[in-house]
Amino acid sequence: MDLVCPLDFRYGRKEMKALWTEEARLRYLLQVEAALAHAHAVTGTIPKEAAVRLQKVADSGKVKPDRVKEIEAEIKHDLMAVVKAMTEVAGAEDGKYIHLGATSYDIIDTANSLQFRDAIAFVRDGLRKLRDALLQQADEHRHTTMLGRTHGQAAVPITFGLKMAVYASEVGRHLERLAETEKRVAVGMMSGATGSMAAFRGKGIAVQAAVCKKLGLKPVTASTQIIQRDRYIELFSVLANIATSLEKFSSEVRTLQRTEIGEVAEGFDVKKQVGSSTMPHKQNPITSEQVTGLARLVRSFLLPTWENAVQWNERDLANSAPERFLHPHAFILLDHIVHQMAKVFAELRVFPDRMLENMDRAHGLMMAESVMIALTETGIGRQDAHEMAREASMHALAKKVHYSKALEAHKGITKALGKAGIAKAVDPSKYVGPVDAIIDQVIAETKAL
Repeated sequence: MDLVCPLDFRYGRKEMKALWTEEARLRYLLQVEAALAHAHAVTGTIPKEAAVRLQKVADSGKVKPDRVKEIEAEIKHDLMAVVKAMTEVAGAEDGKYIHLGATSYDIIDTANSLQFRDAIAFVRDGLRKLRDALLQQADEHRHTTMLGRTHGQAAVPITFGLKMAVYASEVGRHLERLAETEKRVAVGMMSGATGSMAAFRGKGIAVQAAVCKKLGLKPVTASTQIIQRDRYIELFSVLANIATSLEKFSSEVRTLQRTEIGEVAEGFDVKKQVGSSTMPHKQNPITSEQVTGLARLVRSFLLPTWENAVQWNERDLANSAPERFLHPHAFILLDHIVHQMAKVFAELRVFPDRMLENMDRAHGLMMAESVMIALTETGIGRQDAHEMAREASMHALAKKVHYSKALEAHKGITKALGKAGIAKAVDPSKYVGPVDAIIDQVIAETKAL
């Protein structure tokens, strides 16, 4: 069979993709049907022995996706095809208890929650690997001084370790968001056709509670025929948020790997890897570029997720087809790029000498704020100190000299600081702030998440 979707042959880890196959989806549905039978047994509606046998059917693997599709082609209903295929394996006597009192989306949405919970676990694992790679870089390069850049221009010095600590802290917040969101999406329901539970004959709340206890989910308090999609909006908004951070991280790698900057580079196998089909010298940031592109795709799934939340009355079917695309694609792609980004930072090549060269090319101008602060410490007012530092900056630019020379030529600055004070004020390594304390706090806060 010809493959059409790149998820089938190019992107995605096998562990995450395994959660979204037809076989996996069927297993989730069967587990919910078995849990419903168990709940009926707990509440006294069906024999306990029948519920035990139905659980064995769900676990047996004898209900096959191909048979489900054959039945669906005939009856034109996907969930009833599952019910009928399960009944065939269970036999008529136990089969009469399958799907008792439920509507299709009691099964489908509860199965969604099981898939989401398992998929979140994989994303969480990837984020922890990314966090660990970032923390390693933060710790190793806490004193590796480099240009900070704002508006694409040289700003004041920072350390590469601080940059990595900022990213690690952001990943830590995503881990917290996932944990919070999981509380609201790992829910199950057995609400019936319109949410009234009427078909359970007074036992609906108990049946729903028993189903959810069996599956390790929290029961919804109230629902229509579906679990309300504000929960899905929250989940996929978090996924989009994570994707946005990944694009930011990957864009930074791409920027710093530019030839004229050259401060970091992705790992590259010089013995085997080919950078270009026509330019043999190239070592391109291809993984970061892939992350950038796929992150945009993950975010694009957010709009239909929002639109799916708008349902007619107690429900319609307009959400069904889009969700078949949205859920697996968003999770598989996000999981893929999280692990790709973790690999990039784990293998990142950092070039401290080039960082020093780039600071030298800035001719010391990135130290203007440092000079201003040093002047205020001599008793000069902040605004006057700013103007003095600015005047020296403009002189350095106009005369194309190092900032320290322009400072020494400024009588007011020389008088206030002296040559020794100027030399100290223009030393980038002396103007990086309490970087050790910041990085240590980030490590302490994020390592436990």
